Amino acid sequence: MNQPWQMSSMDPDVVEIPPPPIASGSRTRKPRQAVIAEVIDVEQYEFRNNVADKKNKGKAIRHISSSYDHNPFSHLASSEAVPTELDDYAMFQAILNSQDIPTDVEVVMPTQPRSPYTIMAPYLPSGPFKVDDCASSSSRPIAAEVIPSAQANYLRDFKRFDTVDDFSDHHFASQGKASKQHAKGWVKKVQSDWKILENDLPETIFVRACESRMDLLRAVIIGAEGTPYHDGLLFFDIQFSDTYPSAPPKVHYHSGGLRINPNLYNCGRVCLSLLGTWTGDTRESWIPEESTMLQLLVSIQALILNQKPYFNEPGYEQSMGTQSGELLSEAYSENVFMLSLKTMVYSMRKPPKHFEEFVRSHYFMRAHHIVKACNAYTNGAPLGSMVKGGFQDVSETSRKGSDKFRAEVACFMKTVVDEFVKLGVKELQEKQKP
Repeated sequence: MNQPWQMSSMDPDVVEIPPPPIASGSRTRKPRQAVIAEVIDVEQYEFRNNVADKKNKGKAIRHISSSYDHNPFSHLASSEAVPTELDDYAMFQAILNSQDIPTDVEVVMPTQPRSPYTIMAPYLPSGPFKVDDCASSSSRPIAAEVIPSAQANYLRDFKRFDTVDDFSDHHFASQGKASKQHAKGWVKKVQSDWKILENDLPETIFVRACESRMDLLRAVIIGAEGTPYHDGLLFFDIQFSDTYPSAPPKVHYHSGGLRINPNLYNCGRVCLSLLGTWTGDTRESWIPEESTMLQLLVSIQALILNQKPYFNEPGYEQSMGTQSGELLSEAYSENVFMLSLKTMVYSMRKPPKHFEEFVRSHYFMRAHHIVKACNAYTNGAPLGSMVKGGFQDVSETSRKGSDKFRAEVACFMKTVVDEFVKLGVKELQEKQKP
């Protein structure tokens, strides 16, 4: 199936190199061409699947290991990039003219990748400029300084926990006042939670607290790869009640009117034993002396936003592993992914306060990967099999995505791509042209 947004490699640029200004000998040498090597597109960051084993529910939850505040290109930045106002041809010519290069050899140099992840800047090597003779069977590209994009820098510097001065759009903003005086014990517990969040938040959860309304929090969770929520952003508004920690916090999910999980209602209700909004044994309930806000957020991520949310529905877990149960689970997850795509569009159009630039930068950085995944799904790849760097092992099942799912993804892709283009991912606009 031909996809209008299928990523394709660019033709190599060819630069003709004239003879050096000082030539020796009387022979006339015909200039050769410098072949520009194709640059492999490297994904900036990868997220591991954060799926909790149902048999160990509530016992141990693994944190996702990758983060925005890590620069995966730092090992390449061994020298400073040289700023220049020259155009590409003049830039490369300046490099070549400064070296004693015979006119009958080929010089291999990298092109600039067309991707939002990085910007390739010219780099003048400090050591000898190496070239391969034309008779050589191999070529080596010269080094280049890799500069993260502005969006990558923003995400790297975006604190996992921070305080803000206003939460006027918060779901629980009307339930309380900034001037309200809280008991010392309550304040001490909330400040303790803040400290824990500041030090121990996993790398795919970000939280903002309000200084003037200590009872309010806002959190965003990045959907783990391998799940139908991959690459998505899920926002939650939280309020500490007056009786906290004797009673668990209140949590509201930003649903946009969509129900993407049995535990997340389209009205924003979150069902979880830890919140007391669902029945569970004592170990899964809120324990005032032990439970924390960090535990709550990580539980939502691991126990609700998992790989097979169909089995979150009470009673359905009994069919896990059966043919009928797995078929129903696959169909449910495909529908969840479609709702997740719609949630992405909803978030880009109306990002929550204090996360506006975070949302824009996140989807700017993830746009190409999301499009690649959707193209793979329309061609039959199983949901969740597309991960950073290729396809993950899907030995559990050899089933392809359903025809209905493939058609729905293909139909909705234009809406998603249009939003990415508005963010500045202009390369995708070219892919839409017939």
